[in-house]
Amino acid sequence: MIMQTALNKSEYRKKVLGCWLGKAAGGTLGTPFEGQDGPLALDYYNPVPTTMLPNDDLDLQVLWACVMADMKEPKVDKNIIADAWLKHVEFPWDEYGVCLRNLRNGIRPPFSGICDNWFNNGMGAAIRSEIWACLAPGNPMLAAQYAYEDACTDHSGDGIWAEMFFSVMESICFRENDLELIILKSASYLPLESKVRGVSIDTMAWWKMYGDLMKVREMILAKYGHPNFTDTIQNVGFTVLGLLAGDGDFGKTICCAVNCGKDTDCTGATAGAIFGILHPDQIGEKWLKPIGRSLVLNKQITGITHPPTLDGFTDMISILAEKLSASNQFVESSEPSLIKAEIAFVDLKKFKSDLKSFTKSEIASISRETKPAVFPGNYAYVPKEVHAGKTIAVRYAINVKEGFKGRMMLSTCMGSALYMDGILLFEGTGKMIPSFHRAGQGHFMDVELSSGSHEIVALMAANPSEDASWVFGVGNSKNCMWRTDVLPISASL
Repeated sequence: MIMQTALNKSEYRKKVLGCWLGKAAGGTLGTPFEGQDGPLALDYYNPVPTTMLPNDDLDLQVLWACVMADMKEPKVDKNIIADAWLKHVEFPWDEYGVCLRNLRNGIRPPFSGICDNWFNNGMGAAIRSEIWACLAPGNPMLAAQYAYEDACTDHSGDGIWAEMFFSVMESICFRENDLELIILKSASYLPLESKVRGVSIDTMAWWKMYGDLMKVREMILAKYGHPNFTDTIQNVGFTVLGLLAGDGDFGKTICCAVNCGKDTDCTGATAGAIFGILHPDQIGEKWLKPIGRSLVLNKQITGITHPPTLDGFTDMISILAEKLSASNQFVESSEPSLIKAEIAFVDLKKFKSDLKSFTKSEIASISRETKPAVFPGNYAYVPKEVHAGKTIAVRYAINVKEGFKGRMMLSTCMGSALYMDGILLFEGTGKMIPSFHRAGQGHFMDVELSSGSHEIVALMAANPSEDASWVFGVGNSKNCMWRTDVLPISASL
């Protein structure tokens, strides 16, 4: 389903301005501590500023906006952005320097971000995500497409996916305010192998489990830490953690992000921007008065005349958004679907059954223990800290409008069993190959599915030392194609 914002112009402008104010405040808080490992213990600016501090996080977005504003028919294109790098940017830092070297050698995007780039996963793209959300409010697929055009000039892999992740988050923030749902939806746009996807889902799960900022910070570093303080994975985790731990308070949000250390100007700025879109009226004067409203850029951005204030920049973005809304540059696309289910972690000692020997009454008993869950697609994942080695029980409710012969698949590396309406369909172990035409023995079965609702219960024996993942799906037994009309999708948690 393609969803766009229903905001009026006044509400839209307020959120865009909130985005830039939040970014300026968060970046100014974090800049003096950039590169420090942490943890830190900030609860306010130190030192207290008299204006916003310049930050490449915002500089490059202002540049892209100025370049597009000068175009008769503005569009978001990697080659236009590449030319802007060459004409207007004198940053030598990390992936910026590599990008400029490659471009000067005639290597155009996306290869300018791929070739000979040790910093391909740096934070340099993730930090300039907001402009694309503001130009595609409530349209996260379009925001993601814009973000790709930008990020591929100086990044590849997770360096690109991080900017797409934040652009999607920020675009959704224009129409929704459930932070956990926004994080899940944003993760669903990324490849399964993306560590940005992994750290965002892990951080949310760990926060729900422990609710302890420093404990979750240490868990992020243990699994995703990197010696380069600008590496994007750990810093995406800190940004998400700051938003969750901030609990709807602006100052607490940016301080929690920055206090995790590492790329502090970036984590504070991005957390502040996301908060500003969600809650533009809740950034207090305590944080706004010291930085004022002037738009301050680094001297390494050259050859442009930018709006003098954040308010003027907001107006520039609003005009650009209107012009771009009439463009047909990208084909419209539906958004990824979230899968609605229920989950429980079961101690098999309570039952005198192995995975394949549960009775209908025992399956019913397990079903009563499950609690609502939402997964970012058919592929589902649970960190080892959450399942703690217990048996994972997942309940799916499928609805068949018209009976057909289906192929039920549960693909996982764990020992598993799948029950339908309380009756065992299959059980097995083996490799995880989630494709209907070649899933392993014990991972699928052809079943006559009658019209109506059916309860599916998947039982999986989790290894306490490993994260758990699986794919459940319903296909057509004749052609092994996925059926997209039987699994419930979710718009809420």
